[in-house]
Amino acid sequence: MSTAENFVARVRGGFTGATSGAVSIAAHALGGGGTPTQSAVALLIATTLAVGVVAAGTRLPLAGVLVAGQVLGHLVLSFDAGHAHIPGPAMIAGHAAATAVAALLVAAAERGCRIAIAALRRVAPKPFTPLPVPVAAPAPSFRPPVLRGLLRSAGIVPRGPPVTV
Repeated sequence: MSTAENFVARVRGGFTGATSGAVSIAAHALGGGGTPTQSAVALLIATTLAVGVVAAGTRLPLAGVLVAGQVLGHLVLSFDAGHAHIPGPAMIAGHAAATAVAALLVAAAERGCRIAIAALRRVAPKPFTPLPVPVAAPAPSFRPPVLRGLLRSAGIVPRGPPVTV
């Protein structure tokens, strides 16, 4: 997968997870649910993160992933409130409408992201490749014989193996 497609997949995952969480919270509030506790919000965030990862990592139908995310979010918030119930026709219709709108918005965001990446590729300069640097030859090690004599006369003898070895 190219970096552009990887970026588009991340956009799809992020939008799908965020939309699932937002619709779950909105449906919970419109259904008369109270304010969720911190543990429910943490579990909802984990659930929407998982939905986003699934949406980004696979090419499952977007509507199916959105429906699964809304069902999971609804279950998390309804179990926290202590009133697990079977959704009525009005709630199912609301979730279906929200799924359709969210799927259209996420698909439009994917398309817009691809268009923006294509436009940036046309405008941006090609990646710079530096010229190879020639390897410098090592400089010859020159030690004048006078220096050795000065060191020996000062009592400083270079350490090393004996000359005869």
